[in-house]
Amino acid sequence: MTHSERFQNAAVRSRVRANRFGQSSMAETSELVETDIFPNEANYLMKISIGTPPVERWATADTGSDLIWFQCSPCPQCNPQNEPLFDPKSSSTYVTLPCTSNPCEVLPRNNGYPICGTSNECTYYYSYGDESYTMGELANESISFGASGSGQPVSFPNTVFGCGHNNNATDGDSDTGLVGFGQGALSLVSQMAEVGRRFSYCFPPMSYQSTTKLRFGDEATISGNGVVSTPLITRHGSPYYFLNLEGMTVGDQKVSLTSQRNGNMFIDSGTTFTMLPSSFYDQVEASVRKAIGAGELIERNSDKDLCYKNANSIKNIPNFVVHFKGADLSLKPQNFFRFISDNVMCFTMNPTKRLPIYGNLAQIDFEVEHDLDQKKISFAPADCTKQ
Repeated sequence: MTHSERFQNAAVRSRVRANRFGQSSMAETSELVETDIFPNEANYLMKISIGTPPVERWATADTGSDLIWFQCSPCPQCNPQNEPLFDPKSSSTYVTLPCTSNPCEVLPRNNGYPICGTSNECTYYYSYGDESYTMGELANESISFGASGSGQPVSFPNTVFGCGHNNNATDGDSDTGLVGFGQGALSLVSQMAEVGRRFSYCFPPMSYQSTTKLRFGDEATISGNGVVSTPLITRHGSPYYFLNLEGMTVGDQKVSLTSQRNGNMFIDSGTTFTMLPSSFYDQVEASVRKAIGAGELIERNSDKDLCYKNANSIKNIPNFVVHFKGADLSLKPQNFFRFISDNVMCFTMNPTKRLPIYGNLAQIDFEVEHDLDQKKISFAPADCTKQ
């Protein structure tokens, strides 16, 4: 696909995801636990190994969901992937979970799932905000991450995951595996509680062709000059990491958000664009257009995408500050504009009437730490290509 087509897919996926959102014992370890992450056009992939012997995979890192899953054989309907499907029969540590198991009990109820298979195994259906889904059986398996500080892989036996036999992606997206980092019991961070309920990442620009690090536990702590923190708000039964957005400053104009709800936005690595409440978005967009100037050529890729032609000649891209409670984030143009061709750039914030989302483009070149025990999310500006 062209850059413009990929941009449109990311925009559509972000909008649909926003609309839909509106509706085990692990081995203790003192080892350094980290892995590689890599940009993949609209999302970020993480390196993870599964099974015994371990099979390496790149899977989408998603803070907006819980379940860990991979495509498994046999697979009547699977998303295209280059490597062979994970074969549970080839792993000596694979064990299906029964319907009476606690992990099966805590699965979301979707379309009558989970249900019991012919051998009483837990058969799941898990859907996402962009209308993609995975279906399969819930199982225990060993997962591992690269090499630790001692040079050895760090393994976590008996990790609950979904062995997906029927998977469907949308809008050109093609997840072949996904690792949920949400707050629910089945997420990776919850199952790695012995390491510490903390993780951090540093997302490089989407055009970057190398890896950066995703860290867990004490190694995930970010520190130094420029670190700011905002409260992490939890809601019972929700996997999302809610924040309080107070407003945005565009150029010299501050736009305040008047929402009275505690936790009026959530931060999500799996959504590309930032989705703002419609009336608030209108004010932000008006401020962007005013700051850039009426004389610049504007085009609309749709009724929602604000784009500029002759973008390379625009000199007055405004300063942009996001105001979370207790944390002001100064964004770079790459956080709120994206080139879809050599000379056309589009605003990467969109309106929504559903749950507002702080997407991954807005997080580029920030160290971002999620601390579930201290209930805070911290940010620090960084050059993530040097992490």
